[in-house]
Amino acid sequence: MSDSSTLPPARLRPEAELARDALSAPVLARAARLARWAGPDTRVDAGGGLVEEQLPAAAGQLGLSGDDAAAYASEAWRIAVDTGLVEITDEEAGTVAAGEDLALLTGSPQDVLGVWLTALEAVLADAGVPDLDDLVDAMAEGGEVDLSSLDWDPDAEAEFLDGVLGNLYLLTVGEEGPGDAPVPLPALAASMIVPSDMGEPSNEVLEQVSDAMMRLDDQFRLLEPVGLVEYQPVDEALMADADEEPAAPVDEADVTRYGMVRLTPLGLYGLRARLLDAGFDAPAVGDLADKGADALLDGTAPFPPAAAHAETELWLAGRGPLDAARELLAAARGSDPGAPLRRLRCQQALSLLGAEAEPALREVLDDAELGGLARVWLTEHGAADVPAPPQEMVFWLTIDTVAAQLAAEGNSEELRALVEGLARQHSGFFDTVWRVEHPATPDVLEAMGRLHPDKKIAKEARKAAFKARSQQGG
Repeated sequence: MSDSSTLPPARLRPEAELARDALSAPVLARAARLARWAGPDTRVDAGGGLVEEQLPAAAGQLGLSGDDAAAYASEAWRIAVDTGLVEITDEEAGTVAAGEDLALLTGSPQDVLGVWLTALEAVLADAGVPDLDDLVDAMAEGGEVDLSSLDWDPDAEAEFLDGVLGNLYLLTVGEEGPGDAPVPLPALAASMIVPSDMGEPSNEVLEQVSDAMMRLDDQFRLLEPVGLVEYQPVDEALMADADEEPAAPVDEADVTRYGMVRLTPLGLYGLRARLLDAGFDAPAVGDLADKGADALLDGTAPFPPAAAHAETELWLAGRGPLDAARELLAAARGSDPGAPLRRLRCQQALSLLGAEAEPALREVLDDAELGGLARVWLTEHGAADVPAPPQEMVFWLTIDTVAAQLAAEGNSEELRALVEGLARQHSGFFDTVWRVEHPATPDVLEAMGRLHPDKKIAKEARKAAFKARSQQGG
C-alpha cells in the first residue's frame, strides 16, 4: 500500500458514539478505574508498575479473579500510566497521583478518542512482543533477553502487523470488499505472504501462511479488548497434536474455525488516524461537506461510485439546489486532464437535484463545455423547450464522456460496451470525430482502437487518433 495513493473513503460513525465505544472498551475502562482507585498509599516499582503486594487489591477493584487476575490488573495499570491517566510523582518513593489526562475522559469526544488512540498504540506495541514463555527461554545469564535466539525482528514484526491491519482497513472501506462482514484469518495472512502472481502456493509458502496465522491469532486476541476488532479465535482443536483424538467431529470445510476478524467502527476510526499520521491520504465521507464545489469534484474523482454518491449527498444537504447547481457547473469547467472526470462527477451530482436547479442548467446551454450535459439533465427531468444540440456539441460530449470513463474506470467492460455502441450507432463516426477540438480526442480514439474487438473498426479508430494528434500538433 503506497502512501502516495488516495485510499477509498471511510464511513465513520459520529465521534460521540465512537467515544462511548472507547470508554467501554475493556482496556481503557480498566485503566480508568485503576486511575481513579489509586491514592496516596499506592506504590509502584522502578519500572512504574504496581508493586506486587498491591496487585490483588487492584484485581479486586476490577472485579477480576483467577490465576490471570494479577496479570490483567498489572496490564491495566501500565495502560493507565502510558496514557497519562496516572502520573508518577516521585520515582524514588514510588508514589503516584491522578494524571492530567484523566479529566479528558469526561471531556469532549475528541478528548476521549485522543486518550484511546494512545492506549491503542500501547496495545499494538505489546502485540508485537514474543510470547512470555519465549522471552523466558531467551534470557541470558545476566538476565537480559538474547533477541538473536528468538528469531524476532521488532521492526519487521511491527511492519507485518501494520500491513495486515492496512489490508483489513482496505477490505473494510473498499466497495469490492466484505465491508462489515468478518474476514477469514487465513485470507489476511495470505495477503501478506502469497505473491499476487502465484498460482498454486507451494508447501513452503503454505507453511509460512500457517505460521503467520498463529502469530495473528495471538495478536488479535490482544487487540480485541482495546476495541480495535471483533475476533473469533482459531479453534483450539486445530492446534492439537495429530495423535490426539478431537473432542468433537471436525469440519475441515468450516473456514470460521480458522479465525474470523472484523474491524469495529472504533477500529476503523483508529486505523484511519494511524494512516493519516503515517502520511497516507485516507479520506472520510463528509470531509468535503463544507468545502467548495471544486474541492468536491476533484476530491471525489478517485472515489468508488457509492462513496462519491454519499459524499455528494452530504455536500448538497448544506446548500440550496439552485446555488449548488451553479457552483457545481462553474467548478466543472476546464481543459486540464482532470476536467472530463470533474464534469462526470458534476453530472452525477446534478442528477440528485430536482426542478429547482433548472435555471442554472438553462444558463449554460450555449456553453461549449457544459451545454451538452445541461441538455441531458433537462431532458431527463422532463423540461420543456430543450434546444437540440449542434452536431459539434454531440461529438464533443461523446469524447468528454469516454475520457471521464477512462479516468474513472480504466479499460472496464462497461467502457468496452460504450465504445462498441458508439461505433455501431454512428455511421462514419471516425471520419468526423477526429476533428473534435477536445484535448482528450487523440487519447480517446487510441483507447477505442485498443478496446474495440473488431479489428477493422479498431484500425479505423487508430487512424483517426493519428489524424487528431497531427491536427493538435502532437
